[in-house]
Amino acid sequence: MSYIKVSVMFLRKAISVVALMFAVVNMACAQLSPEQQAAKERGITLFNQYKPAYNDLLIAAEAGDSDAQYYLAEDIRLEHRYVTKEAAKWYIAAANQGDYYAMFRLSGADSDLCSIMKNCPAGTKSAGDWLLQLRNTARPLAEQGDSEAMNIMYNATADIEWLKQSAEAGYAPAQWLLANKYLEGNGFFLPWNRSAAVKKWLKASAEGGDPKGMMQYADTLYNDGHAKGKDIEEVRHWMAEASKLGYVSAISSYGAYLAHEPDAIGYPLDRVKGYGLLSLLRVLDGGGNIQVYLDEVMPEIAAKMTPEELEQAKVFAEQWKKTHPPVSFYPDKLGF
Repeated sequence: MSYIKVSVMFLRKAISVVALMFAVVNMACAQLSPEQQAAKERGITLFNQYKPAYNDLLIAAEAGDSDAQYYLAEDIRLEHRYVTKEAAKWYIAAANQGDYYAMFRLSGADSDLCSIMKNCPAGTKSAGDWLLQLRNTARPLAEQGDSEAMNIMYNATADIEWLKQSAEAGYAPAQWLLANKYLEGNGFFLPWNRSAAVKKWLKASAEGGDPKGMMQYADTLYNDGHAKGKDIEEVRHWMAEASKLGYVSAISSYGAYLAHEPDAIGYPLDRVKGYGLLSLLRVLDGGGNIQVYLDEVMPEIAAKMTPEELEQAKVFAEQWKKTHPPVSFYPDKLGF
């Protein structure tokens, strides 16, 4: 065997070891105190509700939690509409613990802000360096069957084959994304085969627990089946399941349909539950433009309820909050 072949094999093994080390570090990152963990969870909840999350995320980020560091960097980036020095600091902190989402952000053109301003600290990596580190970190994990790593490899390479592999390996967000790529015209299908492929992957995503997949699959069934028979039963099922996960889009529809405002898919009339569910969305304080909708539909429902029913709806909402995840827009982790 030639020296070059041996060197290449050694390099590949070294890259794999480094990637696994990053993964271990990431899993074993800072142990948070109960207060720090609560701040992290509160911060991520606020971020997913499009609300200010800086102060809570900062607590866990400063304690060394890579996930909090990434979300804090995202919060700062979205607030300022570009990668500031502070955002870059937290992306780098997360990336150095093996967070490949942070590496992806740093690999973007706008992450090279210091290069544009010509004030990069000594040793600062370029966007290209971060992209290489991302690929070297995620590829070995993907090749070992990590479906989420396969998905990030799609983002890192724009090669849809990685997205297909991630979907086939059961990663629900990738299944949802692949369905939408096909819906946009990617891939080669006969017309009827394309719609079947879209529906197949939306169903897989729904069954895999992705609330966006659940709602889009329900919409597809409703539009394709014209709200009849077994299809409408599945529409009702998936809308209810997505609501249980706190998905804002699902709750807004589920609550209104339960209260028959309008009676669109045949749920039994239940104004108490419907009004109670819609009231959960008040916590968003208008985030995602939901307030306008609530101000329109909730008074219409309340006008048909007794004071006792309104009190029951309040009790229902409080109990729901104790037994279900917080309401969330479920933004893509690499969205915006």
